[in-house]
Amino acid sequence: MLINADFSQRATVTPSRHQWAPSPQPGVERVMLDRLGGEKARATSIVRYAPGAHFPCHQHPGGEEILVLSGTFSEGDAHYPAGWYIRNPPGSSHQPASQEGAVIFVKLWQMPQRERQSVRINTRDKARWVVRDGRESCLLFFDQVEHVSIERIPEGGRACLGPVEGAEMLILEGSLQEGAQAYPRGSWMRLPPGEYRDLVAGNTGASVYLKTGRFFAQAAQRDVAC
Repeated sequence: MLINADFSQRATVTPSRHQWAPSPQPGVERVMLDRLGGEKARATSIVRYAPGAHFPCHQHPGGEEILVLSGTFSEGDAHYPAGWYIRNPPGSSHQPASQEGAVIFVKLWQMPQRERQSVRINTRDKARWVVRDGRESCLLFFDQVEHVSIERIPEGGRACLGPVEGAEMLILEGSLQEGAQAYPRGSWMRLPPGEYRDLVAGNTGASVYLKTGRFFAQAAQRDVAC
């Protein structure tokens, strides 16, 4: 299965184009944003857990990145409400579930095998935020390949402050604007290398999950555990 699989091209998915599809596990649905492979694939998705839904314990050979958008997401006895960022390195395992239901943003098999850091960050902790380049920023992860953060961009502020080698965004609050085109909350986009001066926050500002760097160069078809 190939969905937005050409990383040399811009890709956008707005909420009006969300197509919820069942996963192999009852009570778990997903919107596939990009995907290279079959049921076990390099993938970026929005995943929705019905109350009480769960997966059996399984491994992630290529790692897994999660941002909890609503509800509470659980891994065994650890519970993560909306706003938590989770990064499970390659070779890790977990037993995901949600007692009350949850919506999460998930990226699978997008980490180098050398990565070993497990990350748990509460983005609603004010101590995690700093003012940088005229906007508030919460750093989630940084290495030589990628920079991941949540950015609170004021009205008219640029989403990308300069040229990027690649960028990926999920709009968490507010909207982004590019000329006459508006991208509301829930919109996802992936941008190839370039400079995007006209992509700015709308009239209420925007809170955006932002990944920049050379991460797109790692895109290749692989088999992973979902």
